[in-house]
Amino acid sequence: MIWSFIQNQVLGMKWLNFLIGFALTRLGLDTNTRIGGSILFFIYDVLKITILLCVLIFLISYIQSYFPPERSRKILGRFHGIWANCIGALLGTVTPFCSCSSIPLFIGFTSAGLPPGVTFSFLISSPMVDLGSLLLLMSIFGTKVAVIYVILGLVIAVAGGTLIEHLHMDRYVEDFIYQSNSSVNIESPQLSFKDRLIYARDQVVSTFKKVFPYILIGVGIGAVIHNWIPESVVEKILGNGNPLGVILATVIGIPMYADIFGTIPIAEALLSKGALLGVVLSFMMAVTTLSLPSLIMLRKAVKPKLLGMFIVICTVGIIIVGYFFNFIQPYII
Repeated sequence: MIWSFIQNQVLGMKWLNFLIGFALTRLGLDTNTRIGGSILFFIYDVLKITILLCVLIFLISYIQSYFPPERSRKILGRFHGIWANCIGALLGTVTPFCSCSSIPLFIGFTSAGLPPGVTFSFLISSPMVDLGSLLLLMSIFGTKVAVIYVILGLVIAVAGGTLIEHLHMDRYVEDFIYQSNSSVNIESPQLSFKDRLIYARDQVVSTFKKVFPYILIGVGIGAVIHNWIPESVVEKILGNGNPLGVILATVIGIPMYADIFGTIPIAEALLSKGALLGVVLSFMMAVTTLSLPSLIMLRKAVKPKLLGMFIVICTVGIIIVGYFFNFIQPYII
């Protein structure tokens, strides 16, 4: 009962939905109509996600202040083989970055001499399975789904990095990366408690400015799906009636650019309309990990063959995860 309260009222903020619905009703708006329901969905999700965004980014940024680039490089440098890939993937979970923001750190780690396999494990896990995604997924899909999602995301990151390392793909990193003197080699100063709070606050402001437009777009799309698109249409395209739904969702998600805060309202609306869980999660993974802008940025650092390998590894992993969730959905929801 305690965890149910935390999931529904603390993370899910159902009380906020009730208050907004009550206020709209008092203003004379019927929230049971399409227009009223869309307005309720939009206001509630924007406020809920914004609150979660600010709180989570602040907490994660405070944690991240203990892992500046130089310290992260030293930690990664102590491990070798698959253990190094595991640590790289785990370090990615404490970076509150979208895929585009992770690439400069990837370049810095690579230029500092870390194996590309380790840095690719970091690059995959950073946007896909950060701590924020764990709590957000808990608020929408429940604890079991969130934990399995994070575990499978880490598996993709470790497996992808390990495969890239065993195939000796380091020769496909652009030469200037190895020749540059990255700021990752600069020793970060010791921060006081106040400094860490200021850093976390600045990260909240910076991230909010970049992410908020995508939250508005995502919630707007979610409101349309939730209140205007018939369930039969969603079920036909993304439900049991289409065995290729996972592949379709992955392909659709790749060209888009957003982080998990922008994809959550779309995923929530799709699931409520009858889309399969694996289809929804595949869409989220594709958007956050393989966005077109991040691939364009990554192309500047690696050659086409390595970029293609990265895309194939992530795409295949995401599709496998999607079908796995479709299979276990009756047992976890």
